[in-house]
Amino acid sequence: MEDQSQDARYAPPQSHVEDVLQPGGAQSGELASRGTRFFAAMLDAGISIAVIWLLSKLTPVNLWEDDGLGMWEPRISSAVAGMVLYLVLHGYLLATRGQTIGKALFRIRIARPDGSQAQIGRILALRDGPMFFTSIWPLLGPIYVLIDCLFIFRASRRCLHDQIADTVVLQA
Repeated sequence: MEDQSQDARYAPPQSHVEDVLQPGGAQSGELASRGTRFFAAMLDAGISIAVIWLLSKLTPVNLWEDDGLGMWEPRISSAVAGMVLYLVLHGYLLATRGQTIGKALFRIRIARPDGSQAQIGRILALRDGPMFFTSIWPLLGPIYVLIDCLFIFRASRRCLHDQIADTVVLQA
């Protein structure tokens, strides 16, 4: 009898435990695929690059010229210009539908885990804020972006910025 009680101590647990967020689970809507999120982000980046290029050709503002700063010196003006451009391009869609231009074209949206719309303050401060903050330092920004993006390969398909802001990206 004593051998059975010892064996029971080492038996695997019998209770059923679920993750907080599962694909197709509690949220209303299907999680966006990794590929769709990637191509929407690439489209947003392409639009931003095109606008910056146009601004550099049509105005005296050239965000690409060498400012003479080292790799660890903060570039606050470039980061602020990037935030302003982001708000001009995507602010209305983010506030009203939780989408950027790329997300709208690929029919995906930023939402809370329960499927409700994420507030603009949550999106800008918690989701995009850390990226804008780290972009002030040229070497730190790309490292943060790489780490952030690698989080998407988990079962929940949430990047680090989704975890920080408690958001998901769903099919619209």
